[in-house]
Amino acid sequence: MMEHKKFAFISDFDGTLTHKDFYKMIIDEYLGEEGKELYKAWRRSEYKDKDFLHKIYSSINRDEDEILEDILKIEWDKNADKVIQKVKEAGGDFIILSAGTNYYIDRLLKEKGLSNIKVYSNPGEYKDRGIHLNIDKNNPYYSEVYGIDKGKVVADLKHKYSYVYYAGDSAPDIPPCKLADICFAKGKLQGMLQEEGVNFIPISDYRDIEKSLIEKRVIEE
Repeated sequence: MMEHKKFAFISDFDGTLTHKDFYKMIIDEYLGEEGKELYKAWRRSEYKDKDFLHKIYSSINRDEDEILEDILKIEWDKNADKVIQKVKEAGGDFIILSAGTNYYIDRLLKEKGLSNIKVYSNPGEYKDRGIHLNIDKNNPYYSEVYGIDKGKVVADLKHKYSYVYYAGDSAPDIPPCKLADICFAKGKLQGMLQEEGVNFIPISDYRDIEKSLIEKRVIEE
């Protein structure tokens, strides 16, 4: 086993630990054309990420119980369960870092019996038949674009751990990948990191992460 004082495995949530971003589920399920237009406007940079997500989530127009049903439909990468367990057994901490909101992340983790995982994300609450992001501009991790600056969080965590692994799939994951000792990249993040000249291990799901961590003797088979 590798000698770490302590290591952290930090993972993005939407699209990395799950198969589909929650905002895409909401657009497809409830927002129809309006949601698709909002998405296009966001891709044209007419909205900052945090404002786009706020618009989508606050427009759900469902009871809280109904939203919980949708949260529990989020498709989780089942291969992650083993990695989370093995990271813990190897003396590491598994941490979730998301520019979404802890409103749905916490609820899904609770359902999966994983409430003890530390989550860094944008605070959210149920209000007026939707999810509202409560972003604090005075938070040390505040980002004008994403609500939470993942790079700042990872920079902070690097002081606490002797080794940091990171897994992500999209643009907000670029700064953490530059800071992490080893980065696992999924989907479109791979091309983005190539353009930036950042080293990464390509993955398609958590099976690839498990295989790599076993090869590196970070976790046991």
